[in-house]
Parts: sequence; structure tokens; C-alpha cells
Amino acid sequence: MADPDRVLVPTLGRPREDEALTYALETFPDAEITLLAVVTPLDAPLSEGGVLERSEDRASQARSSAAELLESVAEPTAAARVRVETVDGRPGNVIPQYASEADVDHVVMYGHGTETSGFVRRFLGRGIAATVVERTSEPVTVLE
Repeated sequence: MADPDRVLVPTLGRPREDEALTYALETFPDAEITLLAVVTPLDAPLSEGGVLERSEDRASQARSSAAELLESVAEPTAAARVRVETVDGRPGNVIPQYASEADVDHVVMYGHGTETSGFVRRFLGRGIAATVVERTSEPVTVLE
């Protein structure tokens, strides 16, 4: 299988997502990379919750966080291959949808659900990474 031309790296603003971006940049040195900042709805389980902020403010903050992540990880020449996009919605739905619509060849993400306790996972369902793997037709690399 040939190396992918277009790689998607979703980010939810959680710890260790820099590892997914670093992996994508190093493993696929010729690919165009989209760093997708996902803004989870306030009514979703385990969203940012507590403080109600306008959607535009939350999207702007997510985009800024993704841009900071890119700046902290990538050298300027590598950063030129990365574009930052923002999407609103539940990660398990919008990541596979974006991957399909943007015609990406590969998805690289950190396994967000792995640090969730067994009780929380039983209460809320499977982790985001497992849902993305199940719903995405493109190959998905999940880092843990």
C-alpha cells in the first residue's frame, strides 16, 4: 500500500494529541495533513460543560488551540504541509464524516478513551477512537 497523500489528525483539546500530529508528520513526510479541531456540543457527554460559551467563541478557541499544538510540534517546513480546520459536532460522528467528505487517505488519532475509567466507559459507551475506527472506511492509526 502506498503512503497516503492526505492525512487527517483530529484534536479535541486533550492531553497527548501532540503525539498523533508528530506521528503523522514523521510517518507520512510527503502527505498533506489536516489538523481537525473538533468542537463538541455542550449537551454531549463529557463535553467542556460547566461554562456556557457562545459556539463561535468555542470554535475560535479550538482553532487557536490546534494552531498552538501545530506550532509546538512542527518545524516551519513541516508546518507548511498542515492546515487547521474546525468542525462542530460529536467526535464519533463528525470525524468519519469529515474523513469521507474531504477524501482523506488515512486518519491518525490518540486513543482518547483509553484513560477513561471502566465505570465511565460502561456508563457512556465506547471510546471515541473505537467509534471512529468502526465508522471510517479509511485506515485509522490509533496511538495509545
